[in-house]
Amino acid sequence: MIELRTPAEIEAMRPAGRFVAETLATLRDETRVGTNLLSIDRRAHDMIRRAGATSCYIDYHPSFGASPFGKVICTSVNDAVLHGLPHDYVLADGDLVTLDFAVSIDGWVADSAVSFVVGTPRDEDLALIDTTERALDAAIAAAVVGNRVGDISHAVAEVGHGDGYRINTDFGGHGVGREMHGDPHVPNDGKPGRGYPLRPGLVVALEPWFLQSTDELITDPDGWTLRSVDGSRGAHAEHTVAITDGGPIILTDRSWLGVR
Repeated sequence: MIELRTPAEIEAMRPAGRFVAETLATLRDETRVGTNLLSIDRRAHDMIRRAGATSCYIDYHPSFGASPFGKVICTSVNDAVLHGLPHDYVLADGDLVTLDFAVSIDGWVADSAVSFVVGTPRDEDLALIDTTERALDAAIAAAVVGNRVGDISHAVAEVGHGDGYRINTDFGGHGVGREMHGDPHVPNDGKPGRGYPLRPGLVVALEPWFLQSTDELITDPDGWTLRSVDGSRGAHAEHTVAITDGGPIILTDRSWLGVR
C-alpha cells in the first residue's frame, strides 16, 4: 500500500534523515586503507546506540535473505554492490566501498548510501561513482508533483545508458516511512509518463546503482551480498526524498556537512 505523508509527518522524518546523513559522512571520513569492515559495523552500531535510534537492518529478514541480516550497515566492496554483509575483511589500497545505512528514529525511517574509493583510485571507478551520483541527481530532479514513477526511472536510465552501463531493474528505489521498504518500487529504468503518479507526501528512497560491464548479479554464500556475475565493480548512490508541492526535499542530504 502506498502511503502519503502530511507536512508534519515529513518534518518528523527529518531527525532520522539528519542522523543517517551525519553517520555516513562520519563513516566515510573514518574509512581508509586498513579499516576492517567489522570495525565499520561496530562504529555504526555505537552511533545508533548513542543517538537512541533503531537499526533497520539487524533483524531484517525479507524473502530474499537467507537469515536475519545481523549487522547494522551494508558494506559492499569492489564487485559487491548491494546488501554487503560486513565480515572480517581489511580494506586494501584502491578498494571501492559502498556504505548503505538505514535507521528509525521516533518511528520514522531514513535510508541512504554512498560509494567511494579508499587509497589510490582507478579512473574507471571514479567514473562509475560519478555516473551513480549524477543519476541520483537526475532522479531527484524528476521527483516532482505531476510526474510519475516512470519519469524517475527514465531519468536514472538516461544517465546510466548514456555512460554505457547496463541496468538491472530487480533492485531499485522504494517507498519509505514507518518501514524501510514499501511501495512504490522505483526501478532504475522505465518509460516516462508511466507508473504511479507522484503526489505531495510521497516519500521514496531513490537509489541508482550500476556495474561496470554487466547487469547480472550473484549472491554470496552468506545469503546476502550481491556481486556482479563477471567480477566487475559496482557503485551505488541513494537518498531519501520527500515529494512536496514546493519540490523534492532530500531528507538525507549531506551537503550541509560539506560532503556529497
